[in-house]
Amino acid sequence: MRNIIFLFLLLISVVSCKNNTYKTKNNFPSVLDSITIINNFDSIPLIIDSTLVRKHLYTIASDDMEGRKAGTLGIEKAAQYIEREFKRIGLSTYDTLSTYRQTFTFKPRRSKDSIKSSNIIGVLEGKSKKNEIVIISAHYDHIGINQKEGVLDSIYNGANDDASGVTGVLVLAEYFKKEGNERTIIFVAFTAEEMGLIGSRYFGKGIDASTLVAGLNLEMIGKTPSFGPNTAWLTGLDRSDVGNIIQKNLKGTGYQLFPDPYKNFKLFFRSDNASLARLGVPAHTFSTTAIDTDKDYHQVSDEAESLDINVISQTIQAIAIGTKTIISGEDTPTRIVLE
Repeated sequence: MRNIIFLFLLLISVVSCKNNTYKTKNNFPSVLDSITIINNFDSIPLIIDSTLVRKHLYTIASDDMEGRKAGTLGIEKAAQYIEREFKRIGLSTYDTLSTYRQTFTFKPRRSKDSIKSSNIIGVLEGKSKKNEIVIISAHYDHIGINQKEGVLDSIYNGANDDASGVTGVLVLAEYFKKEGNERTIIFVAFTAEEMGLIGSRYFGKGIDASTLVAGLNLEMIGKTPSFGPNTAWLTGLDRSDVGNIIQKNLKGTGYQLFPDPYKNFKLFFRSDNASLARLGVPAHTFSTTAIDTDKDYHQVSDEAESLDINVISQTIQAIAIGTKTIISGEDTPTRIVLE
């Protein structure tokens, strides 16, 4: 009897999954249309080194980085770490820069003092389509140290937000360095996202947007989302067909990409993808966190120990697999729709 009930519930689950579709605008078909859910992603061997994921995450989110607030010694330590990793991997410098740093000065809102900070940029030149560029990015800044007296833990480590995303950028740089790429990939760790997307806006001012094929930004990829294991969500999914391309490449793996479920938060315009999207680039943010219930968001409790290394590793793997035809030049996403 127990087996019969189990099989009945399993049948209901499969039928429900097959009928679970999302309506989208602008005639872009849903990423869930006609996709049979096969929950076998956990059985697929990791092509991503989870040990390396742990190393990057725990280093960038460590107390030594002092919360990585733009303009502080802590973010300088993080910048140096990212630079060393870019050099070890073998990335080239960007444009006319002699180092991996794109340094600039800005004045934050409600501040009398200017801040000097740097985007950290590494380039993996493409082979047959080197003039067509894909951006893979995350912000490496966070909000620093709690200055109130008497607190037991004063450091906002920003493990999920966004050491997890920077970890993804570093691991993907190493992955594509080994796998090869037909299109050029620019890997960027943006500064001052927490102060108003300042680093990505500065980067956007100096680039020819017509050369950018796609932008994939990684933000808070360290926790299981509300959709369940082996899932992620993409901001602005219905604004281009980047999400459809990714899900097409993931078909059969059991990993699913969903639309951003937090429409009221307007997340498409609150992360660094927005700076490129406003230039017409099909740029989106890839995330896994149920931010409406996340107790660690912008809290000192956002530490590396609160994250799931396996979730981060599998998410990075899903991005590597999902973007393969964009990186190879087989697929070119539609330009962004901002209306």
